Amino acid sequence: MQINKKKLRLIIGIIVFLIALLAAFVAFKDFIFDPIVHPLKTAQTIEYGIVTDSFKIDRNEVKTGENLGGIFTRFGVEQKIIDKLPVYSEGIFDIRKLRSGNSYTAMMKNSTANKLQYFIYSINDTSYVVFDFRDSLKVYRDAKKVVRRLRSVSGVINSSLWTTMQEAGADPDMAVALANIYQWSIDFYAIQKGDSFKAIYEELSVDGKQISIGEIHSALFVHNGKEYYAHRFEQDNITDYFDQNGQNLRKEFLKAPLKFSRITSKFSNSRMHPILRIRRPHHGVDYAAPKGTPVHTIGNGTVLKAAYAGGAGRMITIRHNNGYTTSYMHLAGFAPGIRPGAAVSQGQVIGYVGSTGLSTGAHLDFRVYKNNVAIDPLKVESPPALPVDARYRTSFDSVRILYEKNLKLVK
Repeated sequence: MQINKKKLRLIIGIIVFLIALLAAFVAFKDFIFDPIVHPLKTAQTIEYGIVTDSFKIDRNEVKTGENLGGIFTRFGVEQKIIDKLPVYSEGIFDIRKLRSGNSYTAMMKNSTANKLQYFIYSINDTSYVVFDFRDSLKVYRDAKKVVRRLRSVSGVINSSLWTTMQEAGADPDMAVALANIYQWSIDFYAIQKGDSFKAIYEELSVDGKQISIGEIHSALFVHNGKEYYAHRFEQDNITDYFDQNGQNLRKEFLKAPLKFSRITSKFSNSRMHPILRIRRPHHGVDYAAPKGTPVHTIGNGTVLKAAYAGGAGRMITIRHNNGYTTSYMHLAGFAPGIRPGAAVSQGQVIGYVGSTGLSTGAHLDFRVYKNNVAIDPLKVESPPALPVDARYRTSFDSVRILYEKNLKLVK
């Protein structure tokens, strides 16, 4: 039987197609074929751990005189739920401590009903409390992620450390932090024009906003031409600051019993008394400060006296090691627990600046005695705390070299 040429060409075409299809199947047997068109995926918006895309958002601040119940009423929360707020939030958040000016975020269903689903109140920059209204009310606390970044700062002092920090664009709290580190070795009431500093520290931020400074890792303070290094180092689970030789910056006595004040009268054997108008010894240092300023003990010890003492006004006397005693005079009052026999620790608040006794204004008269002999408080040589232990010396030197190399790069 003779095959029609057209049919033959058709049969050959079909065979060629089938062979091509088989070849394609073999070549792509490991591939999975999806539809050419894919649905686009959009990134979800997440706040406080909540996907917010389906909510209507209301951001605001607590107004003066507002309370949580009033705010919830405005958002349509039923009164029976508001009445039980203290029960739901017990042990989690005290609803009476709502502060005006603090922010809150309300999340409602994106519908005509605008039913409140979540209410988030910011306690501070990091902590917040969530009121979940979706089913029965649930209350819980959480915190935002704090990001730590290493930063550096430097400056030359023209007036005060505080002002120089502001001029350098740094957080003024850095001045307090440096004063705390160097309080045993530098008298910050005596810093002068031309003194300088460098520091490497942690900057803490939340949602891209700086909230505070963290630990200072290393610092160099030049005072009266002398270099004072401070390197943060941990040994035996205790963190201290050490100089370049591994000596502890922390000492038996603080340099001063007050923070950020000024000296109005120094140690003298013949000073004109401002009230009595006669010359007599003034065996102490007067620090001018606002009434109520906290007064700190300069070292560990035991309270010998805490009472009114005539011209000295309210006075505290503390016995320390090695025959030292210190006295704090003209106080407005004593801190809780300060009484004869009480043990106190270095830096503890023991009283408050006042003007009791023979005094022309609020100030602290501070005195130091060694074996009952008055000595100039500004010239007390205090022994340091424990240095870097020999077991950790290699580790400390490695850290110190790295810190000092980085400090040289700080401009």
